Amino acid sequence: MPVFLDSSDKKRFIKLLFVCNSHKPVVLKTIQGQSLDKIDRGETLVDIGAYCLMPNHFHLLIKEKVENGISEFMKKISTGYSMYFNKRYERTGGLFEGTFKATHANDDEYLKYLFAYIHLNSVKLIEPGWKENGIKDKNAANVFLKGYEFSSHVDYLGVERTESLVLNRRVFPEYFSTLKDFNDMINDWLSFKAG
Repeated sequence: MPVFLDSSDKKRFIKLLFVCNSHKPVVLKTIQGQSLDKIDRGETLVDIGAYCLMPNHFHLLIKEKVENGISEFMKKISTGYSMYFNKRYERTGGLFEGTFKATHANDDEYLKYLFAYIHLNSVKLIEPGWKENGIKDKNAANVFLKGYEFSSHVDYLGVERTESLVLNRRVFPEYFSTLKDFNDMINDWLSFKAG
């Protein structure tokens, strides 16, 4: 079931990525109409390195800062977004199926892969089978990625926007010290075709 029906839903979720990453309770009324740079959230629970929103799910790369920080953050964001969604679409009940799925990135190679996987996930929106069949039009995929505002991909391209405040890139390894390094990684994965 789609959980993001339009750009307003996605923008609200990105705002919640910022607001819910706090020890403070979330009061949805207090964030209505406010820019992220005007919200005082205090100390954070997790560091967010990457994200991507898809129509029926989302991907996050996060690092826990405090004990149970990931669980608390995920509970806050799923509750906050479900409340928003249910009110907006006049529905009741749970929105997300089951608990969140998490995988520990226990080595450098896997962590680097996760940056690529998360940032390239949105390519499925224009080429659903690209991982299995390869990209038909690599240039179109790159243009799409650069214009897809519901992912941290654009933040790694150096686009200045308030949504960049969601991320704390400083605590993650600096795999992409230059824009060229980041673009090279993206292009390498766009050229990938499963054997």
